[in-house]
Amino acid sequence: MAPKNTSSGKEIDGLLDVTVTYLEMYARPQKLMLNSPYSNKTSLVRAYKPTISFYRYLYNSVGSPWLWWERRVMPDETLQKIISDEAVEIYVLYFEGVPAGYAELDRRNEPVIDLAYMGLIPEFTGCKLGPYLLSAIIDIAWSYAPEKLSVNTCTLDHPKALGLYQRCGFTPVEQKIKSIEDPRLISLPSFQSGTD
Repeated sequence: MAPKNTSSGKEIDGLLDVTVTYLEMYARPQKLMLNSPYSNKTSLVRAYKPTISFYRYLYNSVGSPWLWWERRVMPDETLQKIISDEAVEIYVLYFEGVPAGYAELDRRNEPVIDLAYMGLIPEFTGCKLGPYLLSAIIDIAWSYAPEKLSVNTCTLDHPKALGLYQRCGFTPVEQKIKSIEDPRLISLPSFQSGTD
């Protein structure tokens, strides 16, 4: 299925029409960018049971430009249960010792592994770190020998996200148009707050 080039849609009465593309991968790709373009200036570190405040910092910093909102409104207790689960793996990409982005693998429905979240902090977009982070996280996911790896992206995400997923081996399998409440119009917790 060839994905349509759909804009984020019209805003009507506080609702946004968003096209969500669901992608899957059934075999480990042969060509992944597993060497950082910045060599020893980058490191990818698993955050075992991160604090709520650190997780929210990552989620809000990466997701704010793309209107990520679901976990911003999630109560701390619910979020803590997810990010503390042994089958949820959060990897933080550091550049010169500073967080540059993160990726989250959800293995709770194995043998399917879902790439739940992935992205860069805005100051690090355009530095070729995205292909490296995605390649590294795909490599980690396939180390568990899943039946498939899944991910979804939408028209609110970075405009190059869909193409990057496809270049790294994901194939679109479905698209849906969803109407969501415009996150900019709902009361959200502070971007820097570690609590609700």
